[in-house]
Amino acid sequence: MPAVAVLGLSLVALLGLGKGALLCLSRQFRMQGDYVLGGLFPLGSAEETELNHRTRPDSIMCPRYGGDIRGKGGEEAVCPWVCVPRPGVRCQPPMILCGFRLSATGLFLVMALKMAVEEINNSSTLLPGLKLGYDLFDTCSEPVVTMKPSLMFLAKVDSRSIAAYCNYTQYQPRVLAVIGPHSSELARITGKFFGFFLMPQVSYGASMDKLSNRETFPSFFRTVPSNRVQLEAIVTLLHHFSWNWVAALGSDDEYGREGLSTFSNLAHARNICVAHESLVLLPRTDSPWLGKVQDVLHQVNQSEVHVVVLFASEKAVYSLFQYSIRHSLTPKVWVGSDAWLMSNLVMTLPGIHQVGTILGFLQQGALLPEFSSYMETQLSLAADPAFCASLGAEQDLEEDVVGPRCPQCDQITLQNLSAGLVHNLSAGQLHYQIFATYAAVYSVAQALHHTLRCSTSSCPAQEPVRPWQLLDNMYNMSFRVRGLELQFNDTGNVAMEYELKMWVWQRLTPKLHTVGTFNGSLHLQNAHMNWHTPDNQVPVSQCSQECREGQVRQVKGFHSCCYDCVDCKAGSYRQNPDDLTCTLCNQDQWSPERSTRCFPRMPRFLEWSDPPVLLLLLLLGLVLGLVLAALGLFIYHRDSPLVQASGGPLACFGLACLGPVCLSILLFPGWPGTARCLAQQPMAHLPLTGCLSTLFLQAAETFVESELPPAWVAWVHSHVRGPRAWLLVLLLVLVEATLCSWSLTAFPPKVVMDWQVLPREVLVHCHMHSWVGLGLMHVTNITLAFLCFLGTFLVQSQPGHYNRARSLTFAMLAYFVTWVSFVPLYTNMQMLYQPAVQMGAILLCALGILAIFHLPKCYLLLWWPELNTPEFFLGQGPSDTTDGSGSGGRDRAQGEPE
Repeated sequence: MPAVAVLGLSLVALLGLGKGALLCLSRQFRMQGDYVLGGLFPLGSAEETELNHRTRPDSIMCPRYGGDIRGKGGEEAVCPWVCVPRPGVRCQPPMILCGFRLSATGLFLVMALKMAVEEINNSSTLLPGLKLGYDLFDTCSEPVVTMKPSLMFLAKVDSRSIAAYCNYTQYQPRVLAVIGPHSSELARITGKFFGFFLMPQVSYGASMDKLSNRETFPSFFRTVPSNRVQLEAIVTLLHHFSWNWVAALGSDDEYGREGLSTFSNLAHARNICVAHESLVLLPRTDSPWLGKVQDVLHQVNQSEVHVVVLFASEKAVYSLFQYSIRHSLTPKVWVGSDAWLMSNLVMTLPGIHQVGTILGFLQQGALLPEFSSYMETQLSLAADPAFCASLGAEQDLEEDVVGPRCPQCDQITLQNLSAGLVHNLSAGQLHYQIFATYAAVYSVAQALHHTLRCSTSSCPAQEPVRPWQLLDNMYNMSFRVRGLELQFNDTGNVAMEYELKMWVWQRLTPKLHTVGTFNGSLHLQNAHMNWHTPDNQVPVSQCSQECREGQVRQVKGFHSCCYDCVDCKAGSYRQNPDDLTCTLCNQDQWSPERSTRCFPRMPRFLEWSDPPVLLLLLLLGLVLGLVLAALGLFIYHRDSPLVQASGGPLACFGLACLGPVCLSILLFPGWPGTARCLAQQPMAHLPLTGCLSTLFLQAAETFVESELPPAWVAWVHSHVRGPRAWLLVLLLVLVEATLCSWSLTAFPPKVVMDWQVLPREVLVHCHMHSWVGLGLMHVTNITLAFLCFLGTFLVQSQPGHYNRARSLTFAMLAYFVTWVSFVPLYTNMQMLYQPAVQMGAILLCALGILAIFHLPKCYLLLWWPELNTPEFFLGQGPSDTTDGSGSGGRDRAQGEPE
């Protein structure tokens, strides 16, 4: 601030003129006007011993003697006389003992109000033709001291008493509005008091969020944001740096307790764990207090956090840092509140640079470059005996009740005052509070301008405005101060941008550097940030390291930030980095292990290109080729004894039925459809029934010829040969068709999309509703196969004749082996390939019948044509001839394939 140097030089010059002269500052705390503003400012502090031993409601005033240089609010005091050391205490800052105590900060704020009022009175556009006055008092930072001037503000105009009325609508108090007080503790008391009379109160420093409650504080406004906004900025900062393992400390007062409560709620919502939370007692001289402060520091160190949120008053922070330096607390990142971030009390603490990194948020405010020159003017007037004499002529009727407005102010000299003022201004830390006070005055002036319906040139004459009328115009009011557009919201707060300040040490004195802003979102200047860690690395404050991609936290203990990392299994994923459980994918999605997203499932079915299907198609070609070749050979030799002995046309029909049986497997691969699902089983079993029915007729004929009397043979031949045989085959096929229809009606197969079988795909297949339905389709074929096997198993072969029984027996045995093996293989096979198992069973069944029953006959037709005689296959003519040829033929026939 360039104006600081000007003020410093001016004060030095004034020292030469008024050295040793007492200032008459308190007589400038009152000015008459058309409308008067009340003001409450922290200029001094009351003695704790005096407050603790009150037995009567007598007068409480700020003391003239004793106490240390620090005020109740922690501000640096300005000492008027020579320092008087106590035994064992060195006379040096910051613990010197002085006669009078005056808060330099409070004096600055008073001057900010005076400057704003004078600007408004000299303005030709704001309240033209009207003059504002003020009546300012010292609060001593104590509620009992604050109450007396507050009562004076509410006294009836031109009076010092408050009357009791049923209706206060027409009541006109001495002041129109109140500027202040500075602290939330005082504002909670005065806010309810002024709220009863609906008198506007605009604070320049009270930031507790409870003050936003319109039911409790209907007339309270402030030109600083509430603590909730500041805490939201702090939580956003912690989240930005992934500091989710922090400690939170607050002063043992309303300010600290509310701040800790709000911070805990906001931190929990952002998954930030508070490893340790406690209150720091306000400083006292008893030994139990010292032990509790040490306990707090010990617990913070034990929690192994590297970031501490310190939401406390400056005196509590001073005591905490004092003992942390004394006990060599590990350097940490201290995130502070605006209550102590600018405090000279804390900044001048010896060894403060050892505590680590200190940063926090301060509301943004416009600079007042002429404030320094205004201070110079006011101090020069206060040091001018002639000016002071002119003020002494005015009688202050309130002083005999309230007491001196600022007893310290009239007992100091420029020599005592200059060092403190220059130090505070040179630190560049007070312009936020100065601007907040300056803006508070302008807010009341703007509301009064609207209430009076003033124009830019004049204000119409009317009845004096009462406080409740002014209040109505302050709700949601916008006003402009030094280029900043401010607006009170429904709760009386203003929306202001925050600046992130970091303490940067130049030698042993810290300076506040702006390293970021917050206006709902955080913007940082990382290159300008200086950390206490080696290589200027951002400190890490986490109980557990961040989990990797696709891992979730398995919490250990009571804190959600202490956890083990667990991999998400297949079919689940980590949706958010802070998730504690894996999220299951939707039914139509899949995910691999340790995934952060799900992928859509693709439909999967038995495709033509699958290797098992390709092998089965090759087998189909082989079997179908053999069937066609055998059928062609049988048709070509249809009149031969061998074909006639095999059934003649019925044999060709049975052999032809194996073709559709083989071709039925083409219904299994490819996209399953309803028609495919319905046709798969009937298309395989109906032609197989036709084939087995022809074999059954041959088995019956063989059994009759071998086991029954000759009289039965002719009767059986008449039924198993000729048209009646065809009727029997047709009847058996109709029975199988009926069973197939029953099965499809009672247990219809359906196209099913199974999401559970395959990990990455959805299986589309024909779902067999029940094994009972499949069994119904097999009943006819199993019965025919069993009768064929039973009828031919014990038949004895006749020497010199073709043995049909053995080929039928082994063909049926192959049938049973195939389908019995099918059941366990089908049930244990992956569902995707179950249709392939069924395809293989159908082909192997057809191949077994073909290879065992039909192919040997083809072999005889091609390579043993001399055996294709009626005697050998049909049993006609002399079969037991004894000549050489006959014997040789029998012997040869018995040794050849059957």
